[in-house]
Amino acid sequence: MSKVETRARSGYSTWPWGTGSLRLIERHARLYRRMWLVFVSGIAEPLFYLLSVGVGIGGLVGTVAGPGGHAVPYREFVAPGLLAVSALNGAMYDSTFNVFARMKFDKLYDAVLATPVGAGEVALGEVGWAVLRGALYAVAFMLVMLALGLLHTPWAILAVPGATLISFAIASVGVACTTYMKSWQDFDYVMLVAVPMFLFSGTFYPLSVYPRVVADIVQWTPLYQGVVLLRDLVLGAPSPGLLWRAAYLAALGLAGLTLAGRRFAKLLLV
Repeated sequence: MSKVETRARSGYSTWPWGTGSLRLIERHARLYRRMWLVFVSGIAEPLFYLLSVGVGIGGLVGTVAGPGGHAVPYREFVAPGLLAVSALNGAMYDSTFNVFARMKFDKLYDAVLATPVGAGEVALGEVGWAVLRGALYAVAFMLVMLALGLLHTPWAILAVPGATLISFAIASVGVACTTYMKSWQDFDYVMLVAVPMFLFSGTFYPLSVYPRVVADIVQWTPLYQGVVLLRDLVLGAPSPGLLWRAAYLAALGLAGLTLAGRRFAKLLLV
């Protein structure tokens, strides 16, 4: 019986106990040092939305209802939502398209599993790298917000770990879902979910503008929970309710990570 077969039967590789995930993250970081332009390009989309919609159209909109019903300038309302989108973008693209390419075409994981690294560590490494990318996008976007004078409270610093939670939830679910993908056409379903979530998760409008049925659906999406979490922190209106929103994102991330580890073990250790 080979080492891989032994680990598969023992269940060792279904959960990330070792440090192999750190080696995988290091591998991706070294690769992207030569592809830095691709890495930073993901910041552009939410930045353009902030400048065009938040600043441009915001001059026409004036103020909208923010946390607690208090009126806030439209660009200050939109900016935290786009901060959440930055975290989502960084995590989603790496945990879906890139993981699929490494699995189906590059055959990276076959080589990785020839080492003492287990399938669970591969899952954790991919999620960890996607989270790191999403967090870096969020930090870069916050620096833009600071330069534009959109940060006014010390509570805003907590938006960084908040954005990291969003990345964790999206990355874990993204990696888990990617293990079920059979072809590039299957990623149409990813966009079918991502685009409406981006448009309807309270990024540009308060939830009150939607019909009740739509609002009930939207408020259970991970991006909406993240948008509310970051908006309340950035605008200096924290409340105990933010704790359960953070718990929701953390629980979703842990569930996705567990499923991803089991799926990697099933697909790769055969």
